[in-house]
Amino acid sequence: MAGPIPREFIDDLLDRADITQIIGERVKLKRAGREYKGLCPFHNEKTPSFTVNPTKDFYHCFGCGAHGSVLGFMMQHDRLDFPAAVEALAERYGLEVPRRGPSRPSGKGLYDLLNGAARHYIEQLKGSDPAKDYLKSRGLTGKVAQAFGIGYAPRGNGILARFGQSEDQRRSLVDAGLALKGESGELYDRFRDRIMFPIRDRRGRVTGFGGRAMGDVQPKYMNSPETPVFHKGRELYGLHELGRRKVDRCVLVEGYMDVIGLAQNDVAGAMASLGTAVTPQQLTRLFRIAPSVVFCFDGDPAGRRAAERAMERALPEMRGGRQLSFAFLPEGEDPDSYVRSEGAASFNKVLDSATPMSEFLMQTLSAQCDLATAEGRARMAELARPLLGATPVGVYRDLLMNRLAEEVQLPRERLGQLLETSQRRRDVARQPASRPLRRDPWGNLAESLAGLLVIFPELAADLDPLPELKYLKEPRIGLLSELFETVRATPGISPVKLVERYREKPEHGLVSQLLARGTELSARQARLEFEEGVVRMRKENSIREMAARTPG
Repeated sequence: MAGPIPREFIDDLLDRADITQIIGERVKLKRAGREYKGLCPFHNEKTPSFTVNPTKDFYHCFGCGAHGSVLGFMMQHDRLDFPAAVEALAERYGLEVPRRGPSRPSGKGLYDLLNGAARHYIEQLKGSDPAKDYLKSRGLTGKVAQAFGIGYAPRGNGILARFGQSEDQRRSLVDAGLALKGESGELYDRFRDRIMFPIRDRRGRVTGFGGRAMGDVQPKYMNSPETPVFHKGRELYGLHELGRRKVDRCVLVEGYMDVIGLAQNDVAGAMASLGTAVTPQQLTRLFRIAPSVVFCFDGDPAGRRAAERAMERALPEMRGGRQLSFAFLPEGEDPDSYVRSEGAASFNKVLDSATPMSEFLMQTLSAQCDLATAEGRARMAELARPLLGATPVGVYRDLLMNRLAEEVQLPRERLGQLLETSQRRRDVARQPASRPLRRDPWGNLAESLAGLLVIFPELAADLDPLPELKYLKEPRIGLLSELFETVRATPGISPVKLVERYREKPEHGLVSQLLARGTELSARQARLEFEEGVVRMRKENSIREMAARTPG
């Protein structure tokens, strides 16, 4: 398992990141004084209440209360967990994420091991007639097998025998996903008697493998597990093999053999997700290669369901003129079998006639409703609401709204009002309202002072230590004391870095809210407020202690 990401790296990443640019790629922003404003991507609104503050490196929506750092935005908008958001942001700036932990091998060590395993599998293929016969039966040529680095994992524990001589080497094989530990603790090769497909990143490094059984064995396909260098949700099979060729469109298919079969028949731009539904990171990579993406699925019910899941994942990524469509093959056919039997020209015609996602969305919704009745049209509008809400504000969403209005027979403006009202009710029920920083000394004073520290970390830099804080009996006093010590130990820390210090802690939500609330005080006024607040807090606790000691 990957170790924790060093705090120093996260701080450096936040320093490099331009929050306005990154959010501006997903939300249309306009300058408003020292901030930028736009329509919130997390709830439907007509009047912009979403702000980005480049000075604080923080975003905040006054409508629904969403707020956070650039990493928080990527997590919420791109639907990533924290490590994946760090990885995505680091990739943008050409950085490799380091990990802590003495038991974890270096990324380079795992890449070297995986590349060695790929060469081993290729060697084994050369000596296996059954494996070579299987590939020939699937129509593969030696040239394409070589281009994709296809190999064979024999029965037995060949990987362990070759690469697992020492305890450290055996541990590395487990970390790389090449070996498994049995119930009794013994190790054995993960892939046995399978055709092996190395999964390579854009730089050509092997990050993992897919293994296909040649006979009637389950599972038919087996992928490497998540490792420090292999993340299914970010990789695409065929990305490296495409190289830097220019293509007009990318074709996303479901299997390794589909990618290889299409490449062998000169259908360019084919790639596959790795046994999972398409992710935002994979879509971003596809759209970097070409402005148009076609999802190609089998025409059976399972293929339609897979297409619907892909549509739900893709709608939040539809911005900047991106085009996405769905192609369905005849039932019983997959891209590999179809292109071999019908040829590349026929397959390209299927892609050319693919259904645009806007039309596929309407087909999917209308199939669940009786549009001849008012109830059916109302149901269609309600089914469409979360899908439209997930689509970025812009021309594409407006066009979808126009198309939906035609289907449900309502004026465009009226439909928009109804859907927005419905969404606002849900948002209000789900999100707490934003409120200004409290300064009432008889309220939660420690929380107020903690808010001042989050907004003005420099307050603690030249103040005397306050060790007695931890002994005071105030709500939130522990958080205030910890914030004070953190700031003093990290001179120059910014508000957003301070908030990120609490990312994995229960207090993260509160600390983030404190920064989002803000204050109208200047730095000088905040210092006076903080010092006076500490004095008041000491007095209040002294009065309580005296009262507790006085006989009643």
